[in-house]
Parts: sequence; structure tokens; C-alpha cells
Amino acid sequence: MKKKLVRSKTNKMFAGVLGGISEYFQIDATIIRLLFVITIPFTAGFMFFFYLAAIFIIPRRGDVL
Repeated sequence: MKKKLVRSKTNKMFAGVLGGISEYFQIDATIIRLLFVITIPFTAGFMFFFYLAAIFIIPRRGDVL
């Protein structure tokens, strides 16, 4: 079965984007969240806009066929 990147319904804090990424790569969600927060100042806020775009680009679990 092919893996698909989807937003998590169970492992989410806001929209499930980082939880879905952690499930896809099979990494603890806390590590992904910490890396995300740490990179925001170094990318001049680009990661925040990446997150907002990912909410609309990455489908929710259950919406994928």
C-alpha cells in the first residue's frame, strides 16, 4: 500500500499538518513541532506561511480515496 501525506485527525494541535507529517515519516510529533517552532525565526516567518498553505494543500484523512 502506498503511503500518502494527509493531515491527521487524531494527532493535531491546530489543523493536523504537523501531526500528519510526523505520521508520514514515522517520527514523534513533538519533535516535528519543536523543529517547526525553532525554524520560524531562521526562515523569517516563511515556515508560518508554509503551514498556512499546507492546510489547504494537504487533504484531511478520510477525504483521500
